[in-house]
Amino acid sequence: MVDPANTVGIPVNPTPLLKDELDIVIPTIRNLDFLEMWRPFLQPYHLIIVQDGDPTKKIHVPEGYDYELYNRNDINRILGPKASCISFKDSACRCFGYMVSKKKYIFTIDDDCFVAKDPSGKAVNALEQHIKNLLCPSTPLFFNTLYDPYREGADFVRGYPFSLREGVSTAVSHGLWLNIPDYDAPTQLVKPKERNTRYVDAVMTIPKGTLFPMCGMNLAFDRDLIGPAMYFGLMGDGQPIGRYDDMWAGWCIKVICDHLGLGVKTGLPYIYHSKASNPFVNLKKEYKGIFWQEDIIPFFQNVKLSKEATTVQQCYIELSKMVKEKLSPLDPYFDKLADAMVTWIEAWDELNPPAAAAANGKA
Repeated sequence: MVDPANTVGIPVNPTPLLKDELDIVIPTIRNLDFLEMWRPFLQPYHLIIVQDGDPTKKIHVPEGYDYELYNRNDINRILGPKASCISFKDSACRCFGYMVSKKKYIFTIDDDCFVAKDPSGKAVNALEQHIKNLLCPSTPLFFNTLYDPYREGADFVRGYPFSLREGVSTAVSHGLWLNIPDYDAPTQLVKPKERNTRYVDAVMTIPKGTLFPMCGMNLAFDRDLIGPAMYFGLMGDGQPIGRYDDMWAGWCIKVICDHLGLGVKTGLPYIYHSKASNPFVNLKKEYKGIFWQEDIIPFFQNVKLSKEATTVQQCYIELSKMVKEKLSPLDPYFDKLADAMVTWIEAWDELNPPAAAAANGKA
């Protein structure tokens, strides 16, 4: 059995990394009391809170945090008709926060994620580790058996090509969880008491050509490098599927990162996932996805983007056309999803004009 860390008495970090270059995005339907535990590590940063569900409900945010909060009324006001691409009654609504942010980096965390302890009992500053992951190169073209060669105490092993040791820019840092594992409903049902107590002190680059099931509850990314592809799809209210939002985004960003020569890391940091969701409710949300993924995965494994697609937006539009052509026969939902992917890019570009990005040195 593992417990969350006790952060009482830990002072707020006086020199936080990338303080003015990073936003923290939190989707929620409840008061954010969990931020008290995270205060030593997260208070210096700006929060973007995306309130799901009833927009008239008052969300309490602990004193001392700098934040902006958006509810469904705000989303409709800002995006107009294009608000249809933002999911409702699903944590996929978090991607609206990615869209309105003006920072280079994003860290997103769920409100049931607490501070974890490493094997020595020390509280884990998850955000600091994510930043370290993002600021170090990735090695997707050749696997290093000592994992991340840029970490202290590691290096490239014998036989690693010197021509590849520069690595590539890291676009995504995918963290893990202690306590409640991120299982699907069938696995939850057969292993209801299973808890993850294994703390593996490793960070690795996911190799080029390899997909992975991305979890959005402990995730950071370089918004300038991959932001327009970090769309969590159409999930939740009015949709035939849920709990595949982050995985859909993960499959999309991975094939685009592979095409553009960017890296995706997974492993550290850990958070403590405190609450197991209801497996029967999850099964209702997931059951179509469990069948569909047997076709979706081969689809992404065979995606070939054109040489003309040199930006994330161009890649994503190409991908949306492939989704419409290849996956719509599976279910009409994918035709709707493909259209939403295009709407998402249009909305992103309206709020983040390429000319403005160039003026800010982001293009």
